[in-house]
Amino acid sequence: MGKDSSTLLGILAGTAIGATLGILFAPDKGSKTRQRIADEAQSAKERMHESAVQMRDKVADTVSSKKETLDEQVEAIVSDMSHKTEDVITTLEKKLADLKAKNKKYQKS
Repeated sequence: MGKDSSTLLGILAGTAIGATLGILFAPDKGSKTRQRIADEAQSAKERMHESAVQMRDKVADTVSSKKETLDEQVEAIVSDMSHKTEDVITTLEKKLADLKAKNKKYQKS
């Protein structure tokens, strides 16, 4: 995402510089030149705003999808741990039953 934003910023800056230089070197009255520069600056500002909004939306979508993926992974881990916990409890219950049986055998002696 950093590479995309750097590229976009470079393109916008190059366009703005090129347009400004083209206007400055064009044979026209000073007032018209200043107005054209102001218009071009406003247009560049609007394009940058649109790009910023698009990037914000893209980041929000990416974060949202990553969050959903993380939630699914956490749910899978919890489910897996629950099954493993059940296996451990079952094993411990069997061991406890064996120990109780051995204990009864020793108590009779």
